[in-house]
Amino acid sequence: MTYLFIAIGGALGAVLRYAIGVAVAFPLGTLTVNVIGSFLMGLAFVWFSSRSTGQWPLFVMTGLLGGFTTFSAFSLDVLKLVEAGKIMGAGGYIVASVVLSLLAVFAGVMMMKAV
Repeated sequence: MTYLFIAIGGALGAVLRYAIGVAVAFPLGTLTVNVIGSFLMGLAFVWFSSRSTGQWPLFVMTGLLGGFTTFSAFSLDVLKLVEAGKIMGAGGYIVASVVLSLLAVFAGVMMMKAV
């Protein structure tokens, strides 16, 4: 049953990631997903760590958010930018992805701890 919870969450997360990737211009779709996903991971981490919630942390954090946020897509975007000769764009994309995602997860944790 645990694997089913994770699989369903992962499928939903992947569909959401795809929808944002289609809606937001390359390569900002992945950046958007990574920042939103990191923020939500911070919220979920605090929420679930302070409660007895059964399988829900696996569904949300491992499944849904794990399927939603992928740095493999990020890596492919960087590769495509480098191959297109957009070295400065690739560098900016790397820095923005990492810094904004880290800031978002910290903000999510701080926000939930304040509640």
